[in-house]
Amino acid sequence: MAAPFGQAQMNKTQARSFWIVEPGRGEIRSTPCSELKADEVRIRTLYTALSLGTERLIFRGGVPKSQYEAMKAPYQEGSFPGPLKYGYCNVGVVEDGPSDIKGRTVFCLYPHQDTFVVSADAVLPLPSTLSPKRAVLAANMETAINGLWDAGSLMGCRIAVLGAGVVGCMMAVLASRIPGTDVHLLDIDPGKANVADKLNVAFGAPDQHGGNADIVVEATGSAGGLETAMDLAGFEANVVVMSWYGDTKVPLSLGGNFHSRRLKITSSQVGAVAPSHRARWSNRDRLELALDLLGDEIFDHLLTGSSRFEDLPETLAALSSDPSGTLCHVIGYGEP
Repeated sequence: MAAPFGQAQMNKTQARSFWIVEPGRGEIRSTPCSELKADEVRIRTLYTALSLGTERLIFRGGVPKSQYEAMKAPYQEGSFPGPLKYGYCNVGVVEDGPSDIKGRTVFCLYPHQDTFVVSADAVLPLPSTLSPKRAVLAANMETAINGLWDAGSLMGCRIAVLGAGVVGCMMAVLASRIPGTDVHLLDIDPGKANVADKLNVAFGAPDQHGGNADIVVEATGSAGGLETAMDLAGFEANVVVMSWYGDTKVPLSLGGNFHSRRLKITSSQVGAVAPSHRARWSNRDRLELALDLLGDEIFDHLLTGSSRFEDLPETLAALSSDPSGTLCHVIGYGEP
C-alpha cells in the first residue's frame, strides 16, 4: 500500500532527482545519497516548484555560453545545456541531523530531488504561519523583495508592474502596501485580471495605462517588454528590469523616450543583495524576510497547479510548450 502524501519512506542510500538530459528532454535518475556528517542534515522533500521563467528557458537550452557560470544554481550538478540537475525551490522535513532542527520543516535552495544531505546552515526553518506548500514561493519572494529595493524610493510613487507572472504579482502586492502608492499590474493577457482581483491590485492592459509612472517594473520575460516599459515611464523615471532574456536578442530604441525623458534602466538580479541593503543584509537575512512575508494566505492564489515528482519530465515539457494559465506549478513528493 502506498504511503500517504509527504510520508513516503526515505531511502537513506539512494535518492531520485530530475535531470535535464538535453534541451527539451528530462528524466528521473537514481543517485547515491551522501553519508551524513557532523553539522549536516538529511532532508525528505515534501514539495518543489517550477520557476517557469527560468526553468523553461533552461529546459529549452536557452542559456547563453557567456552566462553558464553566472546562472549556476546552488547544488547544481552537470552543466549547461545538459545533462544537468537544476532547481532552487525545495521544502522538506529534516529527518536526520542536529537535535535543535531535527523534525522541522525547512526551505532550501536545492534542485528537484526526493532526499538529500546539506549543511545545516543551508536550510531555514519555516515560520509557524507558513504552510509547506506555499513556502515553495520563497525564492520568487526573494526576487521580488530585491527588485523593490532596486527600484528605490517608493512611498507615494506611481508604479506600473508590467507582466503578471509570479514575481510581477508579488511585487505589485508588496508595492501596493506601501503608503501612498498607486500601483497597476499590467499584462497583455486579459485572463490575468482574475488573479489580480484575488490579490487586491488594480489590473489593466499596457496600452490602457496613462504612462508617466515614477517606477516601471519590467517582468514580462518578453523581448518587447522593455520597449513597452519605457513608453510607460515618466520623466527621469526608473525602469527596473526583472526579466532574464537568456539568449534572446532584445532590440531597444534609444532615440525616443529613453533619451528625451532621461530614463534610468536598472537591472535587478537576485544573486546579490541590492546595493541599497548590501552593507547590512545578507542573502540569509533576505530569505528570512521572504519566508516571513509568505505567511500571508493571499499568496496561495499564485499556486495554480500541481503534479507528482514522478511525472516531472512530462510536466516540464508540457509547460514549456504551453504555460498558459500557469503561475507557480508545485511538484509533490508522494501520493497527490
